[in-house]
Amino acid sequence: MKKLLREWQWQRQRQALQDLELLVLDVDGVLTDGGLWIDAQGQLLKRFDVRDGLGLRLLQGVGVNLALLSGGQGGATEARAKQLGIRDCLVGIKDKPVALADLQQRLGVTPERTGYLGDDLNDLAVRRSVGLLLAPSDACRPLRQQADAVLNGQGGHGAVRELAERILQARGAWKQLKEQGWRDRND
Repeated sequence: MKKLLREWQWQRQRQALQDLELLVLDVDGVLTDGGLWIDAQGQLLKRFDVRDGLGLRLLQGVGVNLALLSGGQGGATEARAKQLGIRDCLVGIKDKPVALADLQQRLGVTPERTGYLGDDLNDLAVRRSVGLLLAPSDACRPLRQQADAVLNGQGGHGAVRELAERILQARGAWKQLKEQGWRDRND
């Protein structure tokens, strides 16, 4: 029953996925599993899923602007953003709705054409600032309850890739990728 409900949620969101201009992602609990590794020197380490990364590259290829918006900081997020060619990497953010509004204004993107993938209460604060609020399956209950759709995957374990594929499907770009594969042309 839950799977049928989730598929129904996604069908309702198809147009929003087609029209999406900006996808903003929280980091800890979305691009990572939420765990933090700290070495003996106090260096913060994070684990990122490589398939999520390719999903983001595929979205860039169809013109979706990407941004990372995180309350945390420590260098790993910035390094991953640079690897993926994500220019808008906002870390150490205390007020996510204000930072998101500034980003939308700078990029000229309306809230209706903005999607946000988050996992916790501080992400729920952006609800009124986006047209599409999304959550991984292991997000906190209040966020899952208010999200427009909930992914099957967990944060740091394929949720971002799943969302990327759904966006690509809505835009008609997934079939060709699925049949012919993808090559990084280093544009």
